[in-house]
Amino acid sequence: MISTIVSKEQANYEWVDVFEPSVTDLEILKEKYNLNQASIKDSLEPEHLPKIEEFDNYTFIILRMVSATFKDNSDNIGEITDRLTIFYGADFVITLHKKNVEFIHKMKLLDFRSPKLKDSKHLANYLSTAALASFEKILPKISTKLDEYEESVFLTRQKKLVLKHVYFIKRQIDVVRKVIILYKEIVEHFHANQKRNVYSRDLKDLYLRANTLYDNLSENTSQLLNIYFNISSNHTNEIMRILTIFSVFFMPITFVAGVYGMNFKNMPELEWYYGYPVAIIIMLGISLAIYYWFKRKGWL
Repeated sequence: MISTIVSKEQANYEWVDVFEPSVTDLEILKEKYNLNQASIKDSLEPEHLPKIEEFDNYTFIILRMVSATFKDNSDNIGEITDRLTIFYGADFVITLHKKNVEFIHKMKLLDFRSPKLKDSKHLANYLSTAALASFEKILPKISTKLDEYEESVFLTRQKKLVLKHVYFIKRQIDVVRKVIILYKEIVEHFHANQKRNVYSRDLKDLYLRANTLYDNLSENTSQLLNIYFNISSNHTNEIMRILTIFSVFFMPITFVAGVYGMNFKNMPELEWYYGYPVAIIIMLGISLAIYYWFKRKGWL
């Protein structure tokens, strides 16, 4: 569905927004604005990563932003992010998206003659900033969850459930990091030769900040996973240590019991009146000797 958000009477460019674009809509736009077929094809790919291409009469940008339906168990780019496609030329801006974009609805109330939206490039810069900012908005939620899972790893025994949640967080962070890294060319496009432009500088600052924060989150998640596996390994080692101690105690006792359980006819001790209590005393003595030895070594 094609709708005009800004007309040339409101600004020195027009902004056309296309929600759930159909093949017919794209053909109309292609003819009216002389769009390249290759960029139209890219705009239809649902999981296309961020990119920017410059053509003779317009610039083509694919952005990704946090999905409105983002869930805790999302683990791929289609579930975590939504696509926003931008075509902008000297006097027009076209945005394409299959899902509702909240900040586009809010932008309808802005003054499009203000400095931050004075031309089509500034509008494209504003849209890119808003899309990138969506990743920063979910940072507190992810950080809080990561802190909760870290507490669970150290203070509770239900670690298998925690591992599942940490896996999803790791996948989400990895996907977002890949998307943010690919924003670099888009940021450089708007910031190039415009060092005094405060709005392109905002986009670059946001990119650097988001990149740094997600790098830190990724490192923290990896460390948490390493801690989890180390704790699990230590727990397994502790179980093996206890089982080994038990086996060391019972192996000599079992040997003694096995010897006197063979019941050979010519075993002299079988007819001995005090044989049974002496065998028990020997077993207890062996156990006490092993216990004392372990204590001296600090193994108990």
